[in-house]
Amino acid sequence: IALGTLFGVAWYAGFGHVWTRIHAIQPIWFLVALAAEAFAYVGYVLSYREVSRVEEGPEMPVRDALAAVTAGFGAFVAQGGFAVDLHAFRDTGISDREARVRVLGLGALEYALLAPATCIAAITLLLMGVAKPAPALTLPWAIAVPIGFAAAVWAVGHRARFHGTTGWRDRLGQALDSIYVLRCLVCRRAHLAAPIGTAVYWFGDIVCLWACLQAFTGKPPDVGIILVGYATGYALSRRTLPFGGAGAVELLLPLALWGTGIPLAAAVLAVFTYRIFNFWLPLVPAAFALRSLQAADAALDESDGHLRAD
Repeated sequence: IALGTLFGVAWYAGFGHVWTRIHAIQPIWFLVALAAEAFAYVGYVLSYREVSRVEEGPEMPVRDALAAVTAGFGAFVAQGGFAVDLHAFRDTGISDREARVRVLGLGALEYALLAPATCIAAITLLLMGVAKPAPALTLPWAIAVPIGFAAAVWAVGHRARFHGTTGWRDRLGQALDSIYVLRCLVCRRAHLAAPIGTAVYWFGDIVCLWACLQAFTGKPPDVGIILVGYATGYALSRRTLPFGGAGAVELLLPLALWGTGIPLAAAVLAVFTYRIFNFWLPLVPAAFALRSLQAADAALDESDGHLRAD
C-alpha cells in the first residue's frame, strides 16, 4: 500500500523530475535522519512511562514501555498503535476505563505540543505575507488551534458530570478526563518528563524529515514551512492510523509539503527516505516487541488460570 501510493504520487510529480532529484542526492544527510529518529523514539518512551504513572498510576518498566512504543509504531496492528497502548496500559493493572483515558491523554499530549508550535509558525508566515504556503493551509492552524484550546479548557471543568454514565456520555467523559490528565502532565513538576519526552519525539521526527528534504533539495528548507507541511500531513498521527499509517502518510505528507512550496518530486523522495527511517527500519524490532507483548499476555493469562484453579 505504501509503495504503491508513493509510486502514484511520483507519477503525478513526473518520473523525469524525480530521476533528476535522485541524481543530485546528498546521502550524508541520511546519517542525520537516522540519529534524529532514534532520538525521537527515546523521547516517546520517556513520555509513555510518565503517562502510565500519572495520577498515582503504576510504574511501567522501561522494557515494557519500549516494547509497546515500538510495536505501536509498526505495521502489524490493523486498529493502529493506540490499540497496543490500550493493551499495554491494561497490563499494568489499571481498569479498562483508566487505560482508555491514558491512551486518549497520550494522543492529546502529542498535539498539545505540535499544534501550538504549528499555530505560531502559521501566524508568522501569514504576517510575513509569503505566497507559499497559501492562507488556505496556514489560516486553519492560526484560527482553529486557539479556539480548540479555549474550548478544551472550558470543557474539562465539566468532566465530573459525566462520571458514572454509559454510552456516548461515558465516551465523552473519558475524552474530558484525558484533557485533565494532559493538564496534570503539563502543569505538575513531577510529570514534566512527559511533555519533555513528547517534545523530543516531535523534534527528532521533524529533524529526520528535514534531513531527508535536505538530501534532495540541496538547501535548508525553512523550519516554519516544514512545520506547517509536516503537521498538515499528520492531521492524524501515524500512531492513530491502521498499520502505522501505511499509504495515508505516503499520500498526505508529500502533498502537504508540496502545498508549502517544496517541489513535489523532492517531497516524494524525501518522504520515501523519511519513511525508511521512521517506519521500515523499525519493523524488525516492532515484530519482536509485539511477540514480547503477546508472550507477556499469555503468561498473565496462565497465571490468572492458576489462581482461579486454586
